Amino acid sequence: MRYYVITLLIVLFDQATKWMVALNMNLYDSYEVIPGFFWITSHRNTGAAWGILEGQMWLFYIVTVIVIGILIYYMQLYKNSYPWLMIGFAFILGGAIGNFIDRIFLQEVIDFIDLNIFGYDFPIFNLADSALTVGVILVIIMMLIDEMKNKGKKVDE
Repeated sequence: MRYYVITLLIVLFDQATKWMVALNMNLYDSYEVIPGFFWITSHRNTGAAWGILEGQMWLFYIVTVIVIGILIYYMQLYKNSYPWLMIGFAFILGGAIGNFIDRIFLQEVIDFIDLNIFGYDFPIFNLADSALTVGVILVIIMMLIDEMKNKGKKVDE
């Protein structure tokens, strides 16, 4: 249950920040927060990361529903073990739901975190995207740790 609370908090925080941007900023307005590094920029995205598959909402609906179903299945399967894996799943689920809400109600995703990292103008993103990224990284790390623990163990024949 506690992992679903993490998911809920991510969704709520994501939606609240998107709502604040949509309510208080015009599209493409930008406010510099950390000079030369971080801006809050009101942007919309009808695609996935970096705008790929722009306008393919039906595909995002199908994929998101499948991903949510798989995540809930695995969260139930592993609910009493692997806490860091479960946190990773909760972050992915929260991020997926956060962007799914935008796609369903707005037909686009509200993005606003605008970074310039070592001269690279990173694509604008949101908290749901950040949660998805952190969750995927946690899941990969847990899979690598599990693989290293099991390396050298032979399956009994």
